[in-house]
Amino acid sequence: MKSPYVNDLLEPAKEPVTSSFLVRSKEIRQKKTGELYLSLMLGDRTGELDAKMWDNVPEVIDSFERDDFVKVRGMIQIFHNRPQMTIHKLRRMDDSEIDFSDYFPSSRRDPDEMWAELSGIIAGVTNPHLKGLLEAMFGDQDIARRYRRAPAAKQIHHAFLGGLMEHVLSVCALARMTATHYPNIDYDLLITGVLLHDIGKIYELNYERGFSYSNEGQLLGHINIAQRMVGEKVGSLPEFPPELRALVEHMILSHHGHLEFGSPKLPQFPEALLLHYLDDMDSKMECMRALIENDRQVEGCFTTFSPVLERPALKKDRFLKGEPAPEPQPPPAERAAEPDSAFAAKLKQAWQPATNGQES
Repeated sequence: MKSPYVNDLLEPAKEPVTSSFLVRSKEIRQKKTGELYLSLMLGDRTGELDAKMWDNVPEVIDSFERDDFVKVRGMIQIFHNRPQMTIHKLRRMDDSEIDFSDYFPSSRRDPDEMWAELSGIIAGVTNPHLKGLLEAMFGDQDIARRYRRAPAAKQIHHAFLGGLMEHVLSVCALARMTATHYPNIDYDLLITGVLLHDIGKIYELNYERGFSYSNEGQLLGHINIAQRMVGEKVGSLPEFPPELRALVEHMILSHHGHLEFGSPKLPQFPEALLLHYLDDMDSKMECMRALIENDRQVEGCFTTFSPVLERPALKKDRFLKGEPAPEPQPPPAERAAEPDSAFAAKLKQAWQPATNGQES
């Protein structure tokens, strides 16, 4: 097990820190002097850490890329109310040195437990055509393997291993509650839409090593992929009513709810509209939970601004404790502030004794 994790690095340290991380982003930037420096986003299963490497960059610049694992040694400081690492030494790690579970966030729920719950939901569908479609889809070994592992998104919501299944099961729970409230809702149709609306994400995303879009995902998107998957399975069910197929496909095509949000169609019947709102609500609630839980602001009651939610979020526990707001900060520059001479001297003093005979 690696140590420390990102969420252990919340305060400035008087001594250099050594740990290993997944490189989630790598940018080569230029100082005012013309020299190059590295701006990295390092991560593990607990979160992300902004990092800068100011010196000795030519020695390591070509030795690693995004999605590589690196061992780093450096100092933690606070910059714009957030922890930031100044890296002194860096080396690429071989996969044999790491335990993948340390670096990739995953659902807190057990995947076998979630799969059993999903299987029970499918078993409870009474419409024979919809049940047959769901059994054909989730009985496919490749689909089942991917569905158990896939995130629900690259970074917006439920962006962790098992996130897709956790999100879908959450929406299923909401669907059960709301379907009993609205008597005109066909529960079997609604739950089929819930289970299939994001199934295209199992092929849209790569999630074996970091989260990114596959070539197919870039070209088609999960909505078109899901519609194709439904068409392929319906093709093996000759008695599946074409009208029912149209309803299922419409729910997939319209679940984003708005044309400007990527839906080819607007929801045009009650189950499709309800699916959109339940899906949107669950994703937004998860966005806010993750924003508050993972925010790296050291002081203050509010998180950083979320472009997805179009607002910062209140850290309710801090607010109720009466924690004061931090001093106003100027907006971040295009690059993080380079250490001034005094701070650089302090870093050098802290770093020098620890590097003798040691390799990060």
